[in-house]
Amino acid sequence: MAVDSGVQGVPTVADRSKADESGEREYARRKRLRGLREDLTSFWFLLPILAVFVILFAVPLVQTAIYSVTDFNGYSMDMHYVGWSNYRSVFTDPSTMQGLVFTIVYALAQTILVTVFAIPLAVTLNRKFWGRNFARSLFFFFSVPSLAIMGMVWKYIFSPMKSGVVNTVLGAFGLGPLPWLSNSILARCCVIFIAVWAQIGWHATLYLAFLQSIPGDLYEQATVDGATRRQQFIHITLPQLIPGIVTSSFLLMSGGLKVYDLPYTMTKGGPGYSTYTVTQSIIQQGIGQSQYGLGSALAVLFTLATALVVFTQMGVAGLISRRFQ
Repeated sequence: MAVDSGVQGVPTVADRSKADESGEREYARRKRLRGLREDLTSFWFLLPILAVFVILFAVPLVQTAIYSVTDFNGYSMDMHYVGWSNYRSVFTDPSTMQGLVFTIVYALAQTILVTVFAIPLAVTLNRKFWGRNFARSLFFFFSVPSLAIMGMVWKYIFSPMKSGVVNTVLGAFGLGPLPWLSNSILARCCVIFIAVWAQIGWHATLYLAFLQSIPGDLYEQATVDGATRRQQFIHITLPQLIPGIVTSSFLLMSGGLKVYDLPYTMTKGGPGYSTYTVTQSIIQQGIGQSQYGLGSALAVLFTLATALVVFTQMGVAGLISRRFQ
């Protein structure tokens, strides 16, 4: 005898389960379609940017990689495949090696010194004192001109002649002139000093923005608990500044590795090759000496090295950020 599965006209549990599954499938299908439409819309918005990226970056990068294994001179398209010869020449060129050493020293010194001086400056500018807004504007103003303009101005200030501003001041105190830009060690120190001086204001402003986002209640509670300013800085300010330090150091390191304008306008890479940079070597090899193959090989190697440094820095920065979260 058959058993009725339910009252006629009333859905059973199985019917309701099937209806729920059907509704869930329909909802999932509509959600996928909606997501696909949103992705397509986003793609159309990104298409102009992708086109610019391909035209201005991807295509030249591929061309550079092709030229790096040829003897292309920049004038004639009658070029020949030379294999890894250009890459071997990069490591045997003394001027390029000196430029690499100074570029690394410059990038590291700039990153460390700007960070060391910009953080205390930002902490000072974050306090209440008379003329604070003027001081903030003044320090930021120093970072507005380009490094190329600053290099040309400071070239005359540090002129090794007696007419140089610094040597004139030294002469007023009875001291002799110093070869600021004609001595290898002094020239390197001058270039790094100007790079640090020119960028402290901008990075202090960056740190100031992070400082102003720190809740004041943290400092008030620490003061009630008897914490000194030094303890507050170490245990409150510094951990809260980690995202700013990561951003600042990334910009400083990547910019330092690509530097060209400041050393070139101040010293033209001299004396000798003491302030020679990798970027200047790429331009000199390619445009100056019409050795586009050699210059392209150097550019490829430097791009890979810079990418390795930047990605390593980003990985370390991510670990540090998670440590202080």
